[in-house]
Amino acid sequence: METDSVLHQQLPSYRGLQPQAAQAIQHGQNHLAHHGLTPQPGLDLTGLDDNDPVFHQDLRMQDPNSHAFPPPNPFDRGHQHRPLHIQNNGSPHTPQQQNGGQFGMLTTNPIQHDSIGRLQQEDDIFGAQEGADQKSNGHQSGKIVVDPPNLDEWRQRLFNVDEMITLSEEEYETYFPHVDNVYSHRSTQKYKRKPFVSHYWDCRLKGRPPGTPKSDDPNKKKRKRTARERDLCDVKIKITEYFPGAMLRAGFEPDGGSVTDPNQGNNFFAPGQPGGQPMQPQNQFGMSLVNPVLPPNHPGADGRRYYTIQRVNGNGGNGKGDGVPGPHKHPLSESDRVKKNSVQRWLLKQDKEAKKTQKTYHKKASGNALVTVRKHAKEHELKLFGSCFCPFVQRVWIAMEAKGLNYQYIEVDPYKKPQSLLDVNPRGLVPGIRHGDWGCGESTVLMEYLEEIGMGIPILPQGNPQMRATCRLWSDHINRNIVPAFYQLLQAQDFAKQAEHTKKLQDQISKIVDVCDPHGPFFLGPQLSYVDIQFAPWMIRLSRVMKHYRGWQDPAPGSRWGRWMDAIESNDHVKNTTSLDELYIDSYERYAQNRPNTSELADAVNGGYGLP
Repeated sequence: METDSVLHQQLPSYRGLQPQAAQAIQHGQNHLAHHGLTPQPGLDLTGLDDNDPVFHQDLRMQDPNSHAFPPPNPFDRGHQHRPLHIQNNGSPHTPQQQNGGQFGMLTTNPIQHDSIGRLQQEDDIFGAQEGADQKSNGHQSGKIVVDPPNLDEWRQRLFNVDEMITLSEEEYETYFPHVDNVYSHRSTQKYKRKPFVSHYWDCRLKGRPPGTPKSDDPNKKKRKRTARERDLCDVKIKITEYFPGAMLRAGFEPDGGSVTDPNQGNNFFAPGQPGGQPMQPQNQFGMSLVNPVLPPNHPGADGRRYYTIQRVNGNGGNGKGDGVPGPHKHPLSESDRVKKNSVQRWLLKQDKEAKKTQKTYHKKASGNALVTVRKHAKEHELKLFGSCFCPFVQRVWIAMEAKGLNYQYIEVDPYKKPQSLLDVNPRGLVPGIRHGDWGCGESTVLMEYLEEIGMGIPILPQGNPQMRATCRLWSDHINRNIVPAFYQLLQAQDFAKQAEHTKKLQDQISKIVDVCDPHGPFFLGPQLSYVDIQFAPWMIRLSRVMKHYRGWQDPAPGSRWGRWMDAIESNDHVKNTTSLDELYIDSYERYAQNRPNTSELADAVNGGYGLP
């Protein structure tokens, strides 16, 4: 109501004009009903009797022990007051209707009693004109910036705290989470009449006092914690969170006026402090004539929240005289060893969550391959240790199927490296073959071994040393050129690199296609042989993995390359060792995303050296 505003504007003048009321309060009188209001020159008090609740509520603000009047809400819009009749005859006691009034106090809005207390509770009262939230959100930052500029320099600066550091809200939220592992929060001090909050932190190596007794509840999850030695460091810091937006509001003053407080040494915008104006003369009500302001280049100059950080151990900055002065007794690296900071913990959590949705390699064959595994599950002296997703295993597996051998297939997880695999191949890589008491690894070596023992159908040309040498030559081309180019393309993350490696792989495939038997459809003619088996696992993965992740194009129908691909896909021995498409797509996602620690082969490709 407009009359509410006018009445509230006059209340400070009543305090000065009514000596009876002031005297009654000083003498502890609880009832003011017997003290009438004496008319003053230039001020008509007609209609304002001693039962007016707003006037008495204002007096009760000065006398908290008074209980004479009910506590109506003076800010209730539905509360009605009788209008004041003001005669402007030039009297110095007549209120002036202008913005801010003579003392920056008389405004068109009601007086907000207990201003700072209300500011600490209301959501937007500390806000700047644009509505920036100035309510304290606590000492913790809710923002994660993984790799901000000059991170190492900022971390060292926030670790040392050799002098008071002033940070904008953005700077604090960006950099402090990178050093919160150094400190452990101890307490927070809020002030009823000051627009800032203080947070006290100890160096984490100071240690915590003994906690509560351990719970005997068997259902309570036990934390694996190792007690650290206490008092390894004495550093304490004070983080002060300021809300200068309150000072930017037109006509705002804390309830009771600006108070010169010697303890406001950390209040950057307090009078007499570096960020405030020099001490200003005060009027008769104890209020500064000029609101303190921050310099234009200060982080809080636009009314936004800002922070200061200072070391307070041993210098009385925490309000006490205790503590040992000086910097940390250990380097930053020791704090990093003791605990990870918030950013590191967030990244680990993100990785953990991502792994829940990431696809990984399969540990069990599917489709036709699963049928073959079950068929060869019985104990046999010739054992093949393999993994269903591995192309190097599949080339040996196809050879054993093509030769028609009896064998035992044993599925192993090469990333777990079981002892049975290590006994065959100390490197723990698949494939591996155990034949009686002898064991060996490496796919090409094993294919040669199967051919040399003279068991089953030959896969190398018989009675033609030159043709056998040619097969070995192009087998070497597959291992040295085609296989590395395959993984380089699959692991490349940059589009330009992918285009480069696509062209490289196509060129290497064209070289071997050009020397194939012109009639085919296999390398040497109508029958599957050594070179076909060497290349077949990657031909299978071109149409399943590379097409899915890198858009590999199918060969032109009727071309020599197309007829060779069709022959491989249709061969029974190849099909009997091939799982469902999903197995390959899932298992090779790690390569397509080039995740760390995917395999020794992936590391070799990334490092630019030969395949293991």
